[in-house]
Amino acid sequence: MAYQSVDQLQKVLANKVFHYTKDAKKASGRALGTLVEIITFYLLKSWGFENSIAIEKPLSEYGNPDIAHNVEYSLHPILRGYDFALPKRLPITSSRLLSSIENDFPIKGFEKKGNILLTSGLILRNSCIVANKKVPYASHLMSNLHSVKSDVVQVRLLEQFSKPYAMFECKRVGVEEGMKKGPQTIEKAKQGAYVARTVSSLHKVRLPSGELQGLIYKQNGEIYSKPYTELISDIVNSDDPELLKDFILTVGVVSNHGNWFTSDNHNKELKVLAQSYDWLLFLTDEGLAEFITELLLKPQPLLKPARKAFLVSYTAEKKKNAFTKVQMDYEADQVLQSYFVKNLSRIEKWFNIITPRSGTMPKLHSQISQLRDKNWEALHLL
Repeated sequence: MAYQSVDQLQKVLANKVFHYTKDAKKASGRALGTLVEIITFYLLKSWGFENSIAIEKPLSEYGNPDIAHNVEYSLHPILRGYDFALPKRLPITSSRLLSSIENDFPIKGFEKKGNILLTSGLILRNSCIVANKKVPYASHLMSNLHSVKSDVVQVRLLEQFSKPYAMFECKRVGVEEGMKKGPQTIEKAKQGAYVARTVSSLHKVRLPSGELQGLIYKQNGEIYSKPYTELISDIVNSDDPELLKDFILTVGVVSNHGNWFTSDNHNKELKVLAQSYDWLLFLTDEGLAEFITELLLKPQPLLKPARKAFLVSYTAEKKKNAFTKVQMDYEADQVLQSYFVKNLSRIEKWFNIITPRSGTMPKLHSQISQLRDKNWEALHLL
């Protein structure tokens, strides 16, 4: 790594990019947090989960639907999909999408959202939800933009079941000058831990020996229990509706910057998260610095459109941010997808697995794929 730490890299960004702000280090810290989210998002896309992703969708607590929590990314069962082309007339609004497909893709009972898939300025809305439905089951219509050509736009519309089978949350806290840890570190850790423990039907119980036991309630009042990692494996490999019905695989992504220490040297905050998420991934300083160097400081030719979108979004004259997990410059999105697919094996090495101890990135990928590929309708879970 060209820099001794992400803290040093943040100072470089503060001097080179955010020098115009009142607090350049804080501004660069917020940008680093956005980059962690973007790395996670494009990793999921490169793994083939683009059609399952929803962004910042509220998830209800298990057994307590009065309380819901927004999460960065949730992965949902795909009920049906439809590919079609539109004349290139911008913007591409929810109204235009829905009116274009109503004869071929029934949408009765759906309530339209006001989102724009692609603006006149070629700003893409990732995982753009265009409509919601509550009965006979809760679902939503999500649109993905496949390509933009000189005269036509290729779009995919998907109906996703509202209850997800997996979720991803990103946690990062910066350090103020002269301090050893950020003032909100433990609060953010507890917040992430609370959400991870409450949205899924899978409960963790700590035994006197320190081992974790997992349990799930079945409809007849039976409690199904096993050692925690064994139970997760059972659920993922199962076609038992009672095990799968309200199960959500919870995945946390944390980055260092002086608060989480390292994957081998856990502080209290990291321990809290590690015992709350089913999977906890540690994005290393080396990995984050590698991405920032290749994107911004010594840009790879492929990533120059993404670098341009970043710099335009983080200047004093910016009109609108076009480099976030929700809204991304179209050309930047295209090159980021290519970069992540081309470098996937290297990018997977940017992450260390905190929990489970035997976990690997291919194993996580496999578990999510198994959940995605289940026949949710046949299991009568809709």
